[in-house]
Amino acid sequence: MRFTKMQGIGNDYVYVNCFEETVADPAAVAVTVSDRHFGVGSDGLILICPSETADFRMRMFNADGSEGSMCGNGIRCLGKYVRDRGLTEKDEITVETLSGIKTLQLLRDGGVTAAVRVDMGAPGLSCSQVPVLHSGERFVDLPLTAGEHTLRFTCVSMGNPHAVTFVEDTAAVALEKIGPLFENHPVFPRRANIEFIQRIDDHTIRMRVWERGSGETLACGTGACASVVASALCGVCSREATVKLLGGDLDIRWSEEDDHVYMTGPAAFVFDGEIAL
Repeated sequence: MRFTKMQGIGNDYVYVNCFEETVADPAAVAVTVSDRHFGVGSDGLILICPSETADFRMRMFNADGSEGSMCGNGIRCLGKYVRDRGLTEKDEITVETLSGIKTLQLLRDGGVTAAVRVDMGAPGLSCSQVPVLHSGERFVDLPLTAGEHTLRFTCVSMGNPHAVTFVEDTAAVALEKIGPLFENHPVFPRRANIEFIQRIDDHTIRMRVWERGSGETLACGTGACASVVASALCGVCSREATVKLLGGDLDIRWSEEDDHVYMTGPAAFVFDGEIAL
C-alpha cells in the first residue's frame, strides 16, 4: 500500500489516496500503521476518497482502529495533499466527513499550500449533541468525578465529543493518569476527547489534549475549536484566540455572525512510502 505521512502542528497521520489505492479493512490498517515501533508511526489513518456530495470525502481512523467523525488537523493536511498533488486546481474545496461537509480555503505561498482555513461549522452545545448523559440542556462548568479526581468540565461537540476543563498549569497535569479516566467516563456514551486549558490572556490559551482512541497527541484541531468555544462560554477568553498546543499554534474564531467556528493552521508533508500489509 502506498501512503503519505503528513502532520499538522505535530498531529500526524498516514494518508492513503483511495482514488488509486483500495483499503479493505481500514480499522485494522490504522492499528498497524499507527504503531510507532512496528508500523509507520502516526496518530491514525486518513483515507482520501471520492464523494458524491463534495469535492472529496475523508475517512479518519484513530490509532486504536475506531473511526472518528472529524479531525481538524487531519482535514487541513488533506486539503494540502489534494491541491499540491494535483487532485484539484481549486483554492476552495468541500470535504465530506461523518460530521457533515466542511469548506476549506487553501492558502497558497510560492506555489504550495502553506496553511488551510477550515469552516468547522457550528458547535454542538446541547447534551444530546455532544453526547453527554446529563439531565440539563447543556453541560457547562459542571463537576465530574473519575477515581479520586473531581474537575469541572464544559462539553462541546465539534462533530466529535469534547470535554474541556481549566487548570492553572497544563504542564503539571498527569495526563496519562487522568486522561483515560475521563475519556471513558460513563457519562460519555461515545467516550470523549479531554482538553486541559490554561489561560494566558484574553486572546491566548494553552492546551494539552487526551484524544479519544489515541492518547496524548501534540495537537487536536477539533479540540482547539471546542476549547475556544468552552473558554468563551465560561468567560476565560474571547471568541477569537490563538491556541498554543505542544506541536504549535492554531488560530480559532467563533463567529457571532453565523455561529460557525473557523480554524486556521499549517499543514506539512513528511514523506511518501510503501508498506506491506
